[in-house]
Amino acid sequence: MSSFLHTMLRVRDLDRSIAFYGDLLGMKELRRRDVPEGRYTLVFLGYASNAEGQAEIELTHNWDHDGPYEMGNAFGHLAVGVPDVAAACDHVRAGGGRVTREAGPVKFGTTVIAFVEDPDGYKVELIERA
Repeated sequence: MSSFLHTMLRVRDLDRSIAFYGDLLGMKELRRRDVPEGRYTLVFLGYASNAEGQAEIELTHNWDHDGPYEMGNAFGHLAVGVPDVAAACDHVRAGGGRVTREAGPVKFGTTVIAFVEDPDGYKVELIERA
């Protein structure tokens, strides 16, 4: 049986990204792997370690990469379900994060969503789930 495991994001400042996904979005660091010969670190975060239906985020920090990464135009966003989107936006903002679309119903619908941005500019959609 196949299952979705993770999405990998390259990040410039590993500690800052871990703080965003951990402190502001409530994910836990599940495991970490330093690869000195390849000069990179992998950190996996999520809400449950590869539990049924729970994917993870793999943050990849290349030790020698100084400049910004190019986002391209194909990647859209990550999506995270939260019980209260407005409260999650307030929490992200209070923690120094950037809210790029305030909480409100999706256009032409009733689902409450918002968008926030991680330290590297990746968009994260917050979707209200009871």
